[in-house]
Parts: sequence; C-alpha cells; structure tokens
Amino acid sequence: MNTDFSAPSPAPAPGGDPHTAVFQRHRARLAAIAYRMLGSRADADDAVQDAWLRWQATPAERIETAEAWLVATLTRLCVDRLRSARTEREAYSGPWLPGPWIGAEAAPAADARAELASDLSVALLVLLERLTPDERAAFLLHDVFDSDYPEVASVLGRSEAACRQLVHRARTQMRQHKARFTATPEAARALVARFLEGMRTQNHAELLALFSEDALWTADGGGRVRAASKVLRGPRALTRLAVAVWRHYLGGHRIEATPVNGGPGLLVRAADGSVQSVMAFDTDGVRIRAVYSMLNPDKLRGL
Repeated sequence: MNTDFSAPSPAPAPGGDPHTAVFQRHRARLAAIAYRMLGSRADADDAVQDAWLRWQATPAERIETAEAWLVATLTRLCVDRLRSARTEREAYSGPWLPGPWIGAEAAPAADARAELASDLSVALLVLLERLTPDERAAFLLHDVFDSDYPEVASVLGRSEAACRQLVHRARTQMRQHKARFTATPEAARALVARFLEGMRTQNHAELLALFSEDALWTADGGGRVRAASKVLRGPRALTRLAVAVWRHYLGGHRIEATPVNGGPGLLVRAADGSVQSVMAFDTDGVRIRAVYSMLNPDKLRGL
C-alpha cells in the first residue's frame, strides 16, 4: 500500500490526459483533507485513491467545478469511513492514537489563510476524535480549509444553518481542550531533548520537573504489542513510566530525533533498522503536557 502523499495516485502521469491532469492539480488538497479527517496516512491514501477512481469514471462534462466536486466526493468518502470506524474504535484494544506523519517536507498543508493551517499535531488529531464525523468534516472544511458555509452544506447534504451549528459545536469542544499556549519549535525541541536525556540517565528529578501537573502519557499498542492499557496522568506516574520504559525497552534501541506531525518527536529503531515506535509530544514551551507513544506495528508500516 502506497502511503507517500508526495507520490501520485495509481494513475497515468499527468500531461496526456487533461482529466487526469486536473485531478493531479488538486491532489495535495485532497490528501490534506483526508489525513486530517481520518488520522491515518494509509486510510487517507485509500480515500484519495477512491476519489480518483470515481473521478476517472465520471465524464468531464458532468462536472461543473472540478475542485468542488473532488472535495465533496473525498469528504463524503471520509465521513463514511469515520462512521464505519466507530464500531472498530469501540472494540480497539487500549487507547487509540492517529498514525504518525514522519518528516516535515512532504506533509500536505492546509490553506495558508486558515488559523490551523500548518497544524498536523497529534494533539489536534486526538481532539478531532471527540467530534462526530459530520462535526469533524464541517469544522475542518470551514475553519481549516476555508470553505464557505454554502460549500460545506453542499458537501454534507445539510442546510447552511445546520452546518453553522456543526461548526459551532466543534469549536466549543476544541476550545475546551486546546491549550492556551503554543511552544516555539526551538523550545519544544529542547524539552524533548531534556526528556530523552532524563530517561537515558534515569534522572527522576529532571523528569519530574519536565511534566506539567496535568500531563498525560498515551500509548497505542492496539493489542499487537505490549503497551499501557490506559492513559497515565501526572508527573509522578509519567516519570515512573519513562524510567521503566528506558530500562526495559528503549535502552537497547537506536533513537532518532525527527519531526512527527509537524512537531519534535522521537523515532525508535531496532538493531536491524526497523521502526519499533514513534513518540510525539505536546508542550507549552516550559513543560511537557502530553506524550504520545505509537507502538501499533500496523500504524508504523512503511516508515
């Protein structure tokens, strides 16, 4: 399965077929919407390819505006996937986290004018999971991808008034949980470096000082590998876990600092070079507010 959004869909190279060239022109926007909607690179890639198949099967004369048609088709596919995934999520073993986006260059951006334009953070994707599929779609289309309410209403098949309510409810939930402060990249990287050094040296005092009072550690093993079965809370619990994780697991692996979902993160490799886990962080520039440990091998495939 191809999960590299920098590569084209399985379609003829643009140039000879104008219909194909139009799709390729809008493909980055579709990839950006799909990943934020689904929280999984593999699922997002599948949704984009499904949109491509529908585009390919639809005569060009039946499409009034290409971008509107593609965004509507892709969003509806994602909403359908989210609805069907709810049952799977309820049966998921342990906490669920989105699949990581490793590296900075290939990540598809949202509209430059949007408030959350460059925000691919794991923290944001976790918050989006609290929304219903329609709330998530309406919020992302309007607040992140700068679609107006008539367009959102057309995509979701609802009235403009209903879509305004969807966006309002989504904003309310997001504001309740979104941090008031955002760290600079330099400050966030420095905190992650101190975290790694604190684990390596087993420095309890240093680790305790790094975590905010309400800090969380979420580990997603999906029942495939050993991981904490619930979210841990508070500096003491997180410090004990960090020390134990290094002593029993990380100490024998190679750890690389790398961008994860647009923020500082850690990539954990085994001796053979295979990726064993990915860690992402949410910080305010002074303390670490959350650690997200992605261990499920299904979500690490292809990294």
